[in-house]
Amino acid sequence: MNQSTETCKNCEQEFDEGFKFCPNCGQQTKDDLTIGLLFYNTIANYFSFDARFLKSFFPLLFKPGSLAKRFIEGKRLLYLHPAQLYLFISVIFFFLNSFGVRKRAQEWNESLAKTLIKETDTITDQRVKDSILLAKALKKERADSIAKAETRKALMTTSRFTKMTEAEIDSIIASDAFKTKDSDGLNWSFDEMKIDSLLTAGATDEDIYKAMGMDEDAGFFAKRFFSQVLKFYKNRQGGSLYQAFFDTIPIAMFFLLPIFALFLKIFYWRRGRYAHHLVFAFYYFSFLFTVLSIVIGVNMIWDIPDWIDWLIGFSTIFYMFLALKRFYEQGWILSFFKTGFIAFGFMLFVLPLTAGIVALFAFMFY
Repeated sequence: MNQSTETCKNCEQEFDEGFKFCPNCGQQTKDDLTIGLLFYNTIANYFSFDARFLKSFFPLLFKPGSLAKRFIEGKRLLYLHPAQLYLFISVIFFFLNSFGVRKRAQEWNESLAKTLIKETDTITDQRVKDSILLAKALKKERADSIAKAETRKALMTTSRFTKMTEAEIDSIIASDAFKTKDSDGLNWSFDEMKIDSLLTAGATDEDIYKAMGMDEDAGFFAKRFFSQVLKFYKNRQGGSLYQAFFDTIPIAMFFLLPIFALFLKIFYWRRGRYAHHLVFAFYYFSFLFTVLSIVIGVNMIWDIPDWIDWLIGFSTIFYMFLALKRFYEQGWILSFFKTGFIAFGFMLFVLPLTAGIVALFAFMFY
């Protein structure tokens, strides 16, 4: 009896009827396009969201280091690729975190708008503006004089112990270190009243940059820096800067993750190639983003006490200790000390440096 055949819609090859998938290209034979199927295929194509995700997700949470170890041993089709798992979980984390970032950015903008607004902004009469600015200047000058007089008196009293001469004391008092802060609480390095006058007069940005202290032969980055300072001074949109900082973190992670793998390579020099340590880094950061996503999700519904947040944070270090012990198969004591050196060395040196670079990048391009 001749068995009927079907033709694959994708590769147009014939195969026996009854197959659920084409034996030539692997496409599903009964592939009726529905919204559910379209969504599933999209997720599967970009993140490989299939049965391997569940096989990878639970060991990731409850068996520290096991996924990385099995991947290195060659069991790579049973579990989701470490880079794909990291990509999928990091997208979820940054998506959930964006809600809180936007909310805090808005609150910061509103707070700055209330505390940094100037009374001259709502006044249209130029004579009244000039009177207010003059009164503020006289008030600031009196405050400077009082502070300098009190400081000079204290320095003169202690001069017999410090051996400072009267001329040296007068030199210190005359320096810029004893200028009081402006009324808005921000100690700008330029003459704020002069900048306000230039803005009111409609001066060009180049003239204002020079008044702020920019050299005439300043390069691109110097000009960009003064441009951003002026932009922030005009708008006082601190929330935008805050959001730009967090928007830059995903880019920074592409550098942090390999650096973390380099730390592992240094402490486990003879324990495999750099690629092996990178696999461990992918899975560990996937775990971190999973925990943070859960914490953010729960906080959206119920505000977790701070001590629980801190406890969860320290638990991720304990997780790394167990993961390193299982993956590198070293003793408990040695693994404990290496975990401490890796974790605190990374947090004390790499993270602050990265945060500074990210903050500078965010400020320069927000």
